[in-house]
Order: sequence, then structure tokens, then C-alpha cells
Amino acid sequence: MDQTNPSLVTRENQEILEPTGNLFESVAIIAKRARQISSNQKEELNAKLAEFAFSMDNLEEIFENKEQIEISKFYERMPKPTISALEEFLNGELNFRLPVEEEETHFDLM
Repeated sequence: MDQTNPSLVTRENQEILEPTGNLFESVAIIAKRARQISSNQKEELNAKLAEFAFSMDNLEEIFENKEQIEISKFYERMPKPTISALEEFLNGELNFRLPVEEEETHFDLM
């Protein structure tokens, strides 16, 4: 019986390598974008949950707040930031600049 997660997708390395010409540079760009997405999602979630911050210490009221639970579940069901970043990268939706290599200058010392 196959227990593979249906959200797992095999990718060709060449597909990821093409935009930059270097697999590791591509992965670094995707990782940086994933961190940005994750940070944005965390800020959004914290802002929405801050509306439910109570000055009271009554934990029963906090745990029974259905709206707060639904917001949390919504963010849990969202695609992982790495998947979103990879899709953006492969669809050409990311703007990035690769560092320009400086030419070596040779000096003749006489």
C-alpha cells in the first residue's frame, strides 16, 4: 500500500537550474523567498490573533474561541512557504539579481 503524500512532486534538477545556470544559486534564491513568505504569513497570523488577546487570564475562554481556531486552521492548511517559493521561481514570478563577477586585472610589474 502506497502511503506517499499526494502533495509531493518530483522535480527535475534541470528545471530548477535553468533560470540561474547554477542549482545551488537557484536553491538559495528559493530559500530566501520562502523565508520572506514565512515571515509575511507569521506577521499576518500574529496580527489576526492579536485581536483575540485578552487581558483576562481565563484560559477556557481563549481555547473555546472558534473564530481564533478557524484562523489558525486556515494558516495551517496553506501551502508551505517552500512550495510557494518554488512555484513562483519556476513560473518566472520572482525577480532576482545574481552577483556580477568582477574581472581579474593582471598587472605586469617590471
